[in-house]
Amino acid sequence: MKRNIALLLALLLTLCGVALAETAEPLADGTYTATFTTDHSMFHVNEAYGDIGTLTVADGQMTIHVTLASKNIVNLFPGLAEDAQKEGAALLEPTTDTVNYADGTTDEAFGFDVPVPAIGEEFNLALLGKKGKWYDHKVKVDNPVPVESAE
Repeated sequence: MKRNIALLLALLLTLCGVALAETAEPLADGTYTATFTTDHSMFHVNEAYGDIGTLTVADGQMTIHVTLASKNIVNLFPGLAEDAQKEGAALLEPTTDTVNYADGTTDEAFGFDVPVPAIGEEFNLALLGKKGKWYDHKVKVDNPVPVESAE
């Protein structure tokens, strides 16, 4: 009996979650802060920014700019590493971002503008390290807050 109740509860929560995701309104055009999380501790937003990036929405298309921890990741690809290595693959090129730390020091790190297919859903993002090896990762963008509200 307890097992049946647990299964029923899990089913109801799953169905409710699907219904909520399907009815979520798209974000209005504008600028937001948002969390950017990854599946690996070596691939993350610079510690000066926590897990926060700048999400831009224009004409329904979302892009998040994240500043990484260093210059060790030289390219990103929205998809799988296997596809990133194919001829004609559109790699995401880095920007050089200045990081301002709380202690007053600064440093440079690579930043990337990453296309976001959906808020709150994991997506594939491959990365190329300095040593020339591609790695597959899962990332997620959550908790968009309009920039005016974030201040």
